[in-house]
Amino acid sequence: MFWEKKLDAWVDNIRNASAPPLRLVLWNGQQYDFSNQPPEVTLKVPQASALTSLLNPSLANLGEAYVEGKIEVEGAVKNVIRIANDLAANTLAPEGALGRIVRSVTHTKKKDAEAIHYHYDVSNDFYKLFLDQRMVYSCAYFENGDEDLDTAQLKKIDHILDKIRLQPGQTLLDIGCGWGALVLRAAEKYGAKCLGITLSQNQYDEARERVARAGLADRIEIRLQDYRDVTGTFDRITSVGMFEHVGIKNLPLYFRQVNNLLAEDGLVMNHGITTTDINNGDSPYGAGEFIDKYVFPAGELPHISTVLRTMQEGGLEAFDIENLRRHYARTCSLWADNFEANTEAIRKVTDEKHYRIWRVYLAGSAYGFERDWISLYQVVCTKADTSAQSLPWSRNYIYGR
Repeated sequence: MFWEKKLDAWVDNIRNASAPPLRLVLWNGQQYDFSNQPPEVTLKVPQASALTSLLNPSLANLGEAYVEGKIEVEGAVKNVIRIANDLAANTLAPEGALGRIVRSVTHTKKKDAEAIHYHYDVSNDFYKLFLDQRMVYSCAYFENGDEDLDTAQLKKIDHILDKIRLQPGQTLLDIGCGWGALVLRAAEKYGAKCLGITLSQNQYDEARERVARAGLADRIEIRLQDYRDVTGTFDRITSVGMFEHVGIKNLPLYFRQVNNLLAEDGLVMNHGITTTDINNGDSPYGAGEFIDKYVFPAGELPHISTVLRTMQEGGLEAFDIENLRRHYARTCSLWADNFEANTEAIRKVTDEKHYRIWRVYLAGSAYGFERDWISLYQVVCTKADTSAQSLPWSRNYIYGR
């Protein structure tokens, strides 16, 4: 049969190219071992129609087949991701199927709210099962490299608030406040008066409850609000893991709005994921296509050069830039470990499809950050037309020296 010859040729090609520790089991019981080593991953194909995805193994195709139940995999998820990338790299052209595609997405308030609802409103109980105790859903900061997740997330928050030199009595706007961890810390430790905004109903409800339990309702306000609708003036502004939802074409508008909300001598911290493709394209082998379809609808990652250019177009000047790519690789790896350890509980609070999506997304993100497909930058800004007197001459203040 045609598909048998094509499959045999493909298996031989992978064996000769890399011989991954993989076993393939077909619906008819036929079995292929790709290596002389014991298999670390077993891939089961229950029906012939799934061979289309297998013989064109972009990460988008393989991810979709797994999420939709067209294939089954056995083995540690990090091994699954590594071997899936191996299959893609040794089958597809260098850029990979659906890789390095530059997408143009229209971002309206309605569409952005729907995208946020899809990703963040799975359920608070779902996120609690793999995040830290403060429910911080962004890159942690491993100052020494050996911190546990709870410690590293708290250090990340303090690292941000130290970078912007937050002082008692100052006003802070946190754009995309999540479940409230940063504003709670800013009010509690630094004595700031805070406004946190989110488009997620679940995050809004949980953040308000946490503020009330902490007795900080007089110093923290949480709003269900789009960043484009905020008014007022703030001494400090933070945006952590939010600008990925803005859209590349909207970045000048976004940074202009941040500039409009910032006090004359104020400081801004933008913490967000970037692509390492200079043309603002997706990750290779269709990884970005999978994330767009199943994880972050309408999400767009700019290159750091685009971030800095659009900041300038928005009237902001970048003063401090730090690459935390390795930190996000470790963060995602720890999230993936927690996810695997809590598999049984997670399957009780969500459906099988969401379980599979997040399982491969977390482990796949760790893989992508490790290999510099994507990165994470913290950028501290001031208004471009000021003397930036609120910043010291050196970076010693960030580290308490």
